[in-house]
Amino acid sequence: MPDFRIHPDALHRWVVDLFRAAGSNATEARLAADHLVAANLTGHDSHGVGMIPKYVTALMNDKLKLNQTIEVVSDSGTMLTVDARRGLGQSVTFQAMELAIAHAREHGVCVMGLRNSHHLGRVGHWAEQAMAAGFVSIHFTSANTNHVVAPHGGAQARFVTNPFTVGIPRTGRDPLLLDFATSAIALGKARVAYNKKVPVPPGSLIDSEGRPTNDPAVLYESPAGALLTFAGHKGYALAMVCEMLGAALTGGDTSRPVNEEMALRVFNSMLTIVFDPARIGSLGAFEREAAAFEDWVRSSTLAPGSDAIRMPGDPEREARKARVNGIAIDAQTVAQLDNAAARVSKSLPPLSQVAEG
Repeated sequence: MPDFRIHPDALHRWVVDLFRAAGSNATEARLAADHLVAANLTGHDSHGVGMIPKYVTALMNDKLKLNQTIEVVSDSGTMLTVDARRGLGQSVTFQAMELAIAHAREHGVCVMGLRNSHHLGRVGHWAEQAMAAGFVSIHFTSANTNHVVAPHGGAQARFVTNPFTVGIPRTGRDPLLLDFATSAIALGKARVAYNKKVPVPPGSLIDSEGRPTNDPAVLYESPAGALLTFAGHKGYALAMVCEMLGAALTGGDTSRPVNEEMALRVFNSMLTIVFDPARIGSLGAFEREAAAFEDWVRSSTLAPGSDAIRMPGDPEREARKARVNGIAIDAQTVAQLDNAAARVSKSLPPLSQVAEG
């Protein structure tokens, strides 16, 4: 079946209505819609509205709490620990980042540990929040849910996609945004491929016996396979660091099994460092040297088959321009969203009726 094409504004209204029907207050529903639709707009459908069915399942099984206010566990000014109380990640992480930014504005830096958030979505969104306030941010994130990534040299899944993220604001130039899963591809991208019934790139997956495959069904059908880490042992090592810093250090759960209901929810923990680049040295010198280095890198002759040399964050900016008038969502995902909406409220219009076709 062909994709549905939905205007971002219409999709945003539909997501707000769904979360309001589920019980979110107006602010939480808006934050959820802002985040999820923005993920689709930036080309990261893996973290966009397609996550809603999993959220609804978590809500129905009491694994997700709506309208939560973060709890400050400890606060020494430059060091902060926050418990999200299993709240909707798009809301509680926004609250936590606002607090970390306020601390960094006062002290120059804030190291924040966030634990027990329900799925906090695209981590680049939180780096963008810090950059909008003029701050650099670094994020180590882990999750406690179904294991989907195998360790380097292993044939069974033992942890999750554990993203690493850095945001660097700049004056007069586009910011730099590094945001990637330590798995070869994000789990959500495998979900999108599975829904579309298309293969994933080679080197992304192994089947239940540890053999390479490009069939995303190995993640969603039995017997289960696993994602691989990117760049072999290097991605695996970084995934371990994200797990240790993002979860173990913050007081969150690592991705070792703690109960039999892991498939019903996603709990994230994250270590975030937010700091004011103006207080670490000469901001003017940084801006000049960063711009000169970017120009030097971009001056390279293009390799055969390449159309441009891109900076971190360029693909997201290009996607926003391409999708500003319509976001393509595959028919299977739309059907899953319609089913989720029906589980929440029978009065919600099907998303398939909101689409332009």
